Formats: sequence, C-alpha cells, structure tokens
Amino acid sequence: MEQIKLNDEVSLSKFVHGVWRLAEWNYTNEQIQQLVEGCLELGIDTFDHADIYGDYGCEKLFGDALKNRNDLKEKIKIVTKCGIKLLSAQRPEHYIKHYDTSFEHIVGSAENSLRQLGVEAIDLLLIHRPDPFINPQEVAKAFDKLKTEGKVKAFGVSNFLPQQFKALQAALDFPLVTNQIEISCVSLHEFDNGTIDFCQEIGLHPMAWSPLGGGSIFNAQTHRMLTLKNVLHKISDRHDTTIDRIMLAWLLAHPVGILPVIGSGNLDRIKAATEAQHIKLSRQEWFEIWVASRGENVP
Repeated sequence: MEQIKLNDEVSLSKFVHGVWRLAEWNYTNEQIQQLVEGCLELGIDTFDHADIYGDYGCEKLFGDALKNRNDLKEKIKIVTKCGIKLLSAQRPEHYIKHYDTSFEHIVGSAENSLRQLGVEAIDLLLIHRPDPFINPQEVAKAFDKLKTEGKVKAFGVSNFLPQQFKALQAALDFPLVTNQIEISCVSLHEFDNGTIDFCQEIGLHPMAWSPLGGGSIFNAQTHRMLTLKNVLHKISDRHDTTIDRIMLAWLLAHPVGILPVIGSGNLDRIKAATEAQHIKLSRQEWFEIWVASRGENVP
C-alpha cells in the first residue's frame, strides 16, 4: 500500500485504522494482536487513537495487547489526539466537559499516551478540536518540548477551520502536517467552509474521519440520502463492487490526497475497504455523486 509522506520524518499508510471503538469490541489481547497483524498484511501500518477514546481506556487496551510484541510495535505508526476533557469516572477532577490546550495538559496527555501505548514516541499528535480559549504560544511551547525530547515526531490538528489552522501555525517554528476532518460523500461541509481548498493551497493531506458517513447511507430515509444511495448503487454496479467501496474511492479520487480512517474491527471489512484504492472513478462519476449529495445541479 502506498505511503503518504507528511514531512521528512513521518509517512502514513494511505488507509489508517481507527481504534476509537476498541473498548466496545471486547477483544482479547490475542485478538487485538491479530487485528494489528491483519492490518499490516494489508499494508495498513498506521493506527489512530485519542486520549479520550473508550472512556480514556483504548490506548491502554492497545498498549497492553502489544506489551510483549515489540515485533509489531516496530512496524506500526501511532496517531493520537489530545485537548478534550470529558466527564468521566476516570477523570473525576473534570466537573464540566471542556477543551484544554494548555502547555501542561498537552505535555501531560502526550506523556500519558506514551505510557499507555507502551511506545517510545508518538508519530503524530493532533489537537482534537478547536479550543476557543487556545493560546497558540502555549501550544507551540508544548509542541517544542515534546519534539525536542523525541516524544512526538510530528504535529497536526483535527476539525480546525482554515483560520484556526493559520493562527496556530503562525506560532510554530515547524509546519503542522495534517488536519483530520469529517469528510465523506454524505458530509460535504469541509468543501463549503474552505478547508479542502486550504489544504490544497498549502499541500496538506487531510485525514478523513467517518469516511462512510457513519453508515447513514445504509439507512437512508430522506429524499437527498435516497437519491445519493441510488446513484452510488448505479455506479457500484458499473464497477461490479459495493457502495461502501465507491464512497471510499470517491474520497481517494480527490487531488488533495485524502487518507481515510477505517474504524472497523472486522478484518474482512477492512480488507474490503482497502480494495477501494483499485477503483478509478471518472470525473463524471465523481460529479454524479457530488450532485446527488448536494441535491442540486452543477451550474
């Protein structure tokens, strides 16, 4: 599988495996190891985490499963996120859900992620959500410390609008390397708010969370969603494949170079998702999906 270069030090697999539901899967350590091995066999070497996933438990589940498998840890790349504080019995000091991009929280969260995951360095650390109380200089100070100490190789953001990205970037001495955003043929708002244009302007490869729109297309009820589903079926029939693969192929076709995050714990489904890289949509097919999703004609 193709590796996507984010900077001179970090490249990620074209597909990323998302583990935010890991706690729900109730996998044994051996099953988690098998999942990682299966992903590696498919060419997926990048695993997407966040400190809050699984009520602050997914990183530890993953780390415990690979505790004695250095052979696997040497082959994988770790993406994780920080900046959200949830109400949780695991964090009794939080009395309100809020954002925290302070120096202390970023550094502390990254160091805790390292301990939980049992790795020496995080390949990519993201600020999970825009923080209305952010101090870019403080974030820069935290990033500098983590990078200088070799604890994090590269940094990025998630769900940031272009101006929010620019404000943080202006405080940094090195470039942010990605923006993980919600994007699918069901959810087009990142085209409308300028994020995709901005990524192309600065040569940024965005990561796509919920690349299948949370499965909403499979339970379509509105006129827009039913129309989109019909178009997806029509195109999937042309390519002798399934609509979920077409949805992923639609993302992969875009020139910005999107990296879909696949959140399934089923290896057969993950394998099916990766087959989307072999589907080549024509420009007209891409626009068939675009027009159906927007519910309007291209002028």
